[in-house]
Amino acid sequence: MIEDDFYATIKLKNGEEIFAKVAASEEDERTMLIVSNPVVIGEIKVQSNMVGYKIEPWLKTTKDDMFFINLDDVLTMSESSDIEMIMMYQEFIHHAQQPQKGNSAKISKKMGYVSNINDAKELLEKLFNLKYKPE
Repeated sequence: MIEDDFYATIKLKNGEEIFAKVAASEEDERTMLIVSNPVVIGEIKVQSNMVGYKIEPWLKTTKDDMFFINLDDVLTMSESSDIEMIMMYQEFIHHAQQPQKGNSAKISKKMGYVSNINDAKELLEKLFNLKYKPE
């Protein structure tokens, strides 16, 4: 029997902390969590007193989006009703499921100075020699 799904933060016994859409399932006298699109959310300092979040897939080497976790491997779990966290999660999942088009950006002068390696090296050496000119 599968219970209704909900958003939750799960702390595993191995120390990992994941955020996912979760459903519980009773099978063969044990409880399993079915986690959909689990992510790791990290806090990063954007400026001196501002904090942002970095969202990454929990497992980076698979394209699977559903995993089973034995409840015995869970240290604690907290259901989330934080709308901002849920919206960030949904936005990340939405973008992750979009087909990747490759690098379609075209290089232009609007992006900054465009040069080849030799020209850039020569320019940097000239700037260095002007600043640190031996006397």
